Amino acid sequence: ASPEALEAELFGHAGSDGKARDGLFVYAQGGTLFLDEVGELPLALQAALLRVLDDRRIRPVGSEQQIAVDVRIVAASNRPLAELVAAGRLRADLYYRLQVVEITLPPLRSHKEDIPELVAHFVATLAPRLGARHEDAGE
Repeated sequence: ASPEALEAELFGHAGSDGKARDGLFVYAQGGTLFLDEVGELPLALQAALLRVLDDRRIRPVGSEQQIAVDVRIVAASNRPLAELVAAGRLRADLYYRLQVVEITLPPLRSHKEDIPELVAHFVATLAPRLGARHEDAGE
C-alpha cells in the first residue's frame, strides 16, 4: 500500500467528497492497536506515528482538526528493531518510544517438542466450536 493509503488507514480520512472515514486509531480508542511489521512503515509515516505517541492526538488525512486518542500500541517485527535502526530503516526516536517492554518469542521451529501439546490444545478448543468430533491426543 502507498504511504498515503497507510496514513489514511491509521489516522482516518476527512473526505473532501463527503466520504469521511475513521482510521484504526479511532476504532482502537480506549484499547489496543496492534502494528505488525512496524519496521516496514515508510519513514514519513514513522514520524507521524511518533507525533501521535507523543501528543496523543491524530489528524485525519485532509483535515485541520485533531482528535484526542487514548490507545495502547503493541508493535511487532520479525526482525530485531535495533537492527532496523542501525540500517536506517526505523527511526531511533520511534524505536525508543516503542521500546517500553520487549518480548522476544523464539520461532516454533526452535522448540518443536511443543508442537504436539499445542496441536492438542487447539483441537480441544476449536473442535467443539466447529462442531467436529475429536479424540484426546493421549487416547
